[in-house]
Amino acid sequence: MSYTFLQNYWWFLISLLGGLLVFLMFVQGANLHLGNRSLSDLQKRMILNSTGRKWELTFTTLVTFGGAFFASFPLFYSTSFGGAYWVWVLILITFVFQAVSYEFQNKKENLIGSQPFRVFLMINGILAPLLIGTAVGTFFTGSDFTVNKAAITDPTAPVISTWGNGWHGLEALVNYHALLLGCSLMFLTAVLGALYVLNNVDDKAIHAQMRRSIKISLLPFLAFFLSWTLLLLVRQGYAVDEAGVVSLEKFKYLHNLLQMPAVLGMCLLGVVLVLWGIFQGGYTKSRSGIWPAGIGTVLVVMAVFFVAGYNGTAYYPSCTDLQSSLTIRNSSSSQFTLQVMFWVSLLIPFVLAYIIYAWRQMDKKKITPDEISDTPHKY
Repeated sequence: MSYTFLQNYWWFLISLLGGLLVFLMFVQGANLHLGNRSLSDLQKRMILNSTGRKWELTFTTLVTFGGAFFASFPLFYSTSFGGAYWVWVLILITFVFQAVSYEFQNKKENLIGSQPFRVFLMINGILAPLLIGTAVGTFFTGSDFTVNKAAITDPTAPVISTWGNGWHGLEALVNYHALLLGCSLMFLTAVLGALYVLNNVDDKAIHAQMRRSIKISLLPFLAFFLSWTLLLLVRQGYAVDEAGVVSLEKFKYLHNLLQMPAVLGMCLLGVVLVLWGIFQGGYTKSRSGIWPAGIGTVLVVMAVFFVAGYNGTAYYPSCTDLQSSLTIRNSSSSQFTLQVMFWVSLLIPFVLAYIIYAWRQMDKKKITPDEISDTPHKY
């Protein structure tokens, strides 16, 4: 196994984990519906018990995604997590509030009632996808940082990466192109959440509200996503030559899609599957739209990561100093580390098989009103 193969392989796994994370964020999207005044308290409890079975999968995937980035591309981890830390801290805080809200909202010791915790879950449903999507958007817009690997030998200040402003990542929230991706992800997770509840909860009134929500969220999702895509295809990109020199190239991301037809096909197939799942859930009596939409989401997110990192592209560009931009080649771990992790990664199919088995066991019985009163462990 060559060093180049291992670097490409680990970028593939990072992309896969990113796609799975976005799919599993249907938990965040579903919790947005806790603010629906047309639903009774019992119906909201049913939604909570549906997502309560899956929220740990989302959080675990987020941690695995960050851990895989740290192990395979440590320079990105130290630059982004160490420089743009306010964004990542806010993401972590929203997930901590999510965990606390699930576990304590209906405990006898809870003195503030369930409503504040439901508000926390709704905030997580808005902020988590918005911030994660905006952070990924900076893969294309660039960030304000410099990298000096020689600084590691300086005993007084062995800091390789330096952030160029005091906002530490929050400046991405005023970058309209990055923010468009964040808004796209927020409305996509709302759609996925409605599709999941539609599939997992057995209540006609909830089904009607979920179908209505899908139709409401569809238009803003398409508007934000199409706007982000069109701007991406016409903007300058950060190209890397064989010597590792970074330069600006017009229509770079459009060129990436055209020069990688498999990625273009993956992206188009993913979009079709997402739209088909939305059509099934919002405009037919089918309750299985979450599956084509989920698979399509994973494919589209993977294609976005491929466009950002493959075909001689800097996946984490620097607006301050082009040559500080991070690429798959200059930011990865050593060949030995990647090779050891390659063998460990062969266990992933077994882990996925266990997750699928556990998922099927949890979903053998749909959520019903009777379960809220009969199940000893409920949210």
